[in-house]
Amino acid sequence: MNDPLGDMLTRIRNALMRHKSEVRTPASKLRGWVLDVLVEEGYIRSYERVETTPGKPEFVIALKYFEGAPAIRELKRISKPGRRVYAGVKDVPEVRQGLGVSIVSTPRGVMSDAQARAANVGGEVLCTVF
Repeated sequence: MNDPLGDMLTRIRNALMRHKSEVRTPASKLRGWVLDVLVEEGYIRSYERVETTPGKPEFVIALKYFEGAPAIRELKRISKPGRRVYAGVKDVPEVRQGLGVSIVSTPRGVMSDAQARAANVGGEVLCTVF
């Protein structure tokens, strides 16, 4: 798999379209950090790490809905393996005039755009959520 983070985002998008209550994805550190930001920002209920087969941990992601509609309307991968996208602290993108969130990988860890601006750091723009 060339793009594990893109795979996770696609699994979440597909599960939301089918109104699933949860979705499973292979576990990794980067995926866990991105899921931490999604939980903090209120886009998913929670996630937990489970090991159904020995040596192959997975995340079980509990999706969030509000009045029957998914909490996540749009989930886009920005920086891809073929084209990395970096932004300085002044250039970190704002999603829908601040209504959405950009998830940025910085030297201080993976964080939302607002946290990156507060910490005065830039980095790789992983994805945007609205």
